[in-house]
Amino acid sequence: MTYEPIMAPKSSRRPLRIVLVVVGVVLALCCVGGAVGGFFVYGAVKETVGPVSEATTTYLDAVRSGDHQRAYDQLCRQRREQTSLAEFTRQQEAQPQVVGYRVGGVNVTNTNGRVRGSATVRLTTETGSTSTQVFTLVKEDGAWRVCG
Repeated sequence: MTYEPIMAPKSSRRPLRIVLVVVGVVLALCCVGGAVGGFFVYGAVKETVGPVSEATTTYLDAVRSGDHQRAYDQLCRQRREQTSLAEFTRQQEAQPQVVGYRVGGVNVTNTNGRVRGSATVRLTTETGSTSTQVFTLVKEDGAWRVCG
């Protein structure tokens, strides 16, 4: 009988390496998926709220520059039916002149097929006073209009 030494099994790090590679690949795929998903969500949100923000900006630029006709044209049909251009101009001239603004939060809601938007705006007047106002917008004939 010959003596054969018992060989201790080799320490194999191969299973650990495979597990680490698989975990790394899964994490990389999750990060890439999250980035791609975030890009599409950002694009969808911007496409939804962007036009509301632009309509609000167009209206306020006209108000700030004193172009009452252009501001009036940005109003919704209901407001234009309730208020003539002359009355709108009189109202605008009776208020302190807006010299600056910052559009903050913009929201779009769809309730039972009725799409509405709102924009929270920080206004600064010629007197130096500031106020926060929420503008309501509606979509008419494919365009957003200020309605309140």
